[in-house]
Amino acid sequence: MVTSTNTRVETLAKSGIHQIPKEYIRTQDELTTITDIFKSERSQQCPQVPIIDLSHINSTDPTTQQACRDDIVKVATEWGVMHLVNHGISSDLISRVKSAGEVFFDQPVDEKEKYCNDIGSGKIQGYGSRLANNACGQLEWEDYFFHLVFPEDKRDLTIWPSTPSDYIPATTEYARQLRALATKIFAALSLGLGLEEGRLENEVGGMEELLLQLKINYYPKCPQPELALGVEAHTDVSALTFILHNMVPGLQLFYEGKWITAKCVPDSIIMHIGDTIEILSNGKYKSILHRGLVNKEKVRISWAVFCEPPKEKIILKPLPETVSEEEPPRFPPRTFQQHMEHKLFRKNNETVDQK
Repeated sequence: MVTSTNTRVETLAKSGIHQIPKEYIRTQDELTTITDIFKSERSQQCPQVPIIDLSHINSTDPTTQQACRDDIVKVATEWGVMHLVNHGISSDLISRVKSAGEVFFDQPVDEKEKYCNDIGSGKIQGYGSRLANNACGQLEWEDYFFHLVFPEDKRDLTIWPSTPSDYIPATTEYARQLRALATKIFAALSLGLGLEEGRLENEVGGMEELLLQLKINYYPKCPQPELALGVEAHTDVSALTFILHNMVPGLQLFYEGKWITAKCVPDSIIMHIGDTIEILSNGKYKSILHRGLVNKEKVRISWAVFCEPPKEKIILKPLPETVSEEEPPRFPPRTFQQHMEHKLFRKNNETVDQK
């Protein structure tokens, strides 16, 4: 069923309500952990998401390049999330991508509805208000726009926004450059497992089959942010996820038994290790549990690009080189599609296991 305009979160947020509908109120366990995101971001008491400087990732000096790769491997092992700086994607291009997304979401809801998706009929690309139900019937305080951006021959440009005119060129170029950046990250992670540098990239589909899916998340102001979540706690099913945002805090990571807030780091791209790489590495690299908080003062927008293997063509399981008598395989063989269905089944049966 196509969601009608009056169920969009933006419409709710702009309607003047002072209390959010009960469908958006989180469980009691979650409510005890939701904090003021601005105070949390300013706090110096919690561990900080590591910052990785990629300026030497292409160094001609082997020692310098190896030190950069070692930093990536260390954080992927200990955290599974990092701020990437000096990543080689120009601030001008990133500004264009952000501006294009902001202009699209600045349009009236009726205009955005022309691009609405229809999950029930399998049309997952387009404008929507949630990607999936959860078992309790709770909703997330966000609208979004979701579509495939790479490889270019697999795109459906008919559902890409025509307003603004720079949306297609800016997003296309960003996807190309992000795909090249992903190759560098895969190489570092492969070498960190003692593999040839192209191994992980090949295992997730290579240049031909790895899919880059863009989800622009739009989190309107919320009159009761202490009761809602923009995105509930989850791990990403992807191989890697790259995130831009409009410098409004909201991302939280579950690290060492507690929720910590990612600080806003100028000119950075946040990168998550996803389940796919965690499985292939037999758990050496971590797919960290994370969520999104909302606030009543500022709209938050994030641009998440999920690097996903093809749904059915590849069996995801720990690579033989990562398995030993001391380190038996921690994950059963599944296709990417089966892994997604397994996670949805787990979620709808309200188990704690995130894998």
